[in-house]
Amino acid sequence: MNLRSPAFAILFSVSLIAAAGNMALQSVLPAIGREFRLADTLVAAAFAISALMWTVASPFWARLSDRLGRKKVMMIGLAGFILSMSGFGLAATAGLEQWLGAGLAFILMAVARGIYGVFGSAAPIASQAYVADRTTPEQRTQAMSMLASAQGLGTVIGPTFAPLLVLPIVGLAGPMYAFALFGAIVLLVVWRRLPSGEVTRTPSPSGRRADKGLWKDPRVRDFLLYGLLVTGAQAINISVLGFHVIDVITQPGAGPDEALPFISIAMFAGAAATLLAQWGLIPLLRLQAADLMRWGAGLAMLGNILTILAPGYYGVVVGYAVVSMGVGFARPGFTAGSSLSVGPHEQGAVAGLMMSLAGLSFLGPPVIGVALYELAEPAPFVANALLLAVATALCFISPRLRLGPPDLSDRDETPSPETPPASQPGPEGNR
Repeated sequence: MNLRSPAFAILFSVSLIAAAGNMALQSVLPAIGREFRLADTLVAAAFAISALMWTVASPFWARLSDRLGRKKVMMIGLAGFILSMSGFGLAATAGLEQWLGAGLAFILMAVARGIYGVFGSAAPIASQAYVADRTTPEQRTQAMSMLASAQGLGTVIGPTFAPLLVLPIVGLAGPMYAFALFGAIVLLVVWRRLPSGEVTRTPSPSGRRADKGLWKDPRVRDFLLYGLLVTGAQAINISVLGFHVIDVITQPGAGPDEALPFISIAMFAGAAATLLAQWGLIPLLRLQAADLMRWGAGLAMLGNILTILAPGYYGVVVGYAVVSMGVGFARPGFTAGSSLSVGPHEQGAVAGLMMSLAGLSFLGPPVIGVALYELAEPAPFVANALLLAVATALCFISPRLRLGPPDLSDRDETPSPETPPASQPGPEGNR
């Protein structure tokens, strides 16, 4: 697949809109929770239900994308995103306008988010598998990095535009309505423009289901453990950020909505750092999976330490930016590493596991992180630093992570016309 092709641009937009909508919601959610006078931990716990559903549903969407096709599953996921965002917006409006009690409105918001938990993983799973189907091993790391960078760009667009979409009539629910509309536009583009010709997937040599036992498979097990540590720490950073900024910025008696521009600036700094890593440093330095994971965990750990040492607003922004740069390295590292470690018939299953990781990381860690934050301001960042220290050590202890994914006998290693020969490595490297 040519990374400049219209098809890749459409896949990029699918990941972009999902990330932008989620980060827009994440930027206004702390203010909504404070307006409803709910405990911070309750806000985090309610949305752990969505993460649980995401984790459970991801393997199902992976298997369905193998049978039904990548494009159809992508469209199902986008439809779920639209329904969830619009439902969340309606429930938030009902509570903020006092048409419903805050408790009932928040329950409906959690239900709407649960819809996203069920359907939300379908689109990114299908997108990742679509790319894996159509790239050579030499292209895979850069392709996965570029696809992951859509999430980084989404984290710029979401929180940057969220304050502008808090309009007089719709209030804090405005961003949800806007991104539901954007999602509908992307769904239309996927339906009309994305090529639907499916790549023939080689059946499993053993005849068994490709995802059966893959969690325990030594080929990908350490990549998954590393990914869980890194994404779990990132989930804590994201969940705590809004509350942290509100507490640092607002004066006694001020409304939490006054902190929204400052939350957006912090999220923008993190997203810019992610894009610097994925659009600039990874292609420039020709980093491969093992390098990306080492640098990623180390930088994310440093960002949490900076937040501990400089707890003011500027320290929060700089620390979050360094964390985000680290995750910008780490995510394409363990995603491409796991994809390159298995055969063609297992690409859908691996994509499903990657999405399960995303759900698991937002299942327990955000609740624990917010609870630690209520206990003591530096506590969640201390916990994160410890998690990321373990992830960094794993990069050197695990032979699989230290050496990177192997060349597999059942993969076509012949360079495509777009890919330089192994003796003359291009931006993708020579793996």
